[in-house]
Amino acid sequence: MGLFWLIGQLPWRLLQAIGRGLGRLAWYLAKKRRHIAQTNIRLCFPELTPEEQDELAHRSVISTGEAILEMAGSYNNHRIDLNKNLTVTGMEHIEACQARGEGVLLLGMHFNTLDTCSRMLATLVDIHAVYRPNDNPVIDRLIDRGRRHYVRSTVDRTDIRQMLRLLRSGEIVWYAPDQDYGTAHALFVPFFGIPAATITATSRIAKMGKAAVIPCAHYRLPGGRYEIEFGPALEHFPGGDEAADTARINQTIEHYVRKHPEQYLWVHKRFKHQPEGRPSPYKKL
Repeated sequence: MGLFWLIGQLPWRLLQAIGRGLGRLAWYLAKKRRHIAQTNIRLCFPELTPEEQDELAHRSVISTGEAILEMAGSYNNHRIDLNKNLTVTGMEHIEACQARGEGVLLLGMHFNTLDTCSRMLATLVDIHAVYRPNDNPVIDRLIDRGRRHYVRSTVDRTDIRQMLRLLRSGEIVWYAPDQDYGTAHALFVPFFGIPAATITATSRIAKMGKAAVIPCAHYRLPGGRYEIEFGPALEHFPGGDEAADTARINQTIEHYVRKHPEQYLWVHKRFKHQPEGRPSPYKKL
């Protein structure tokens, strides 16, 4: 943790450069994560040639390395004004909900810029971040302390009551349902055309919290710049069909991932759980 703090004091562009170097090194040394990224991209982008798929996986691992170093700076160096390099689009969607006193469930996505752009996002609006506690207590403390510097609060993803209280009070809650949390309270719905175990809570939280669901994507741009993009609130959501609602969430996330696919967290086993009888796609032949 001390080393993480010390690294975070480096100039931002140097942090990014070191992070890219770390990502290039990880491509050769972190073979398990490389295999996961390659498998995900092979499944999700069948229209690409094998060479193009491998190149995309390579860039995604480099982007992940860059994100780790950016995280150190985001958590620990508060002298840096990141917002001077920020472009925001779609803010009017948030403002419209706030004007009505309506709670907002931000549909978060696990891009590699998650922590960096969350810090910038928190300077624009007050947000509460839903998270899954890390299995390692030291890492969990590092992440939670880092995020608490800029979000109003962090909420355990199992604390549905707190999410509902915040939303009904007109607050903004960031919530990302785009990881494989197992098959409990989940349905297999397509993500890039592949069955993915997807938690179904998004529609229930939105309904019970009387909240609008607004997509929130964030990207790293050339020249050290960043972009946060808010999409329009999902219309007629939830629609009453749990499977259709869950599939719609995945379709929405896929739309934003396709804009900068190399920046998505492909090193996560998004398709770890499969319908009964289907083998794991990550098993090496």
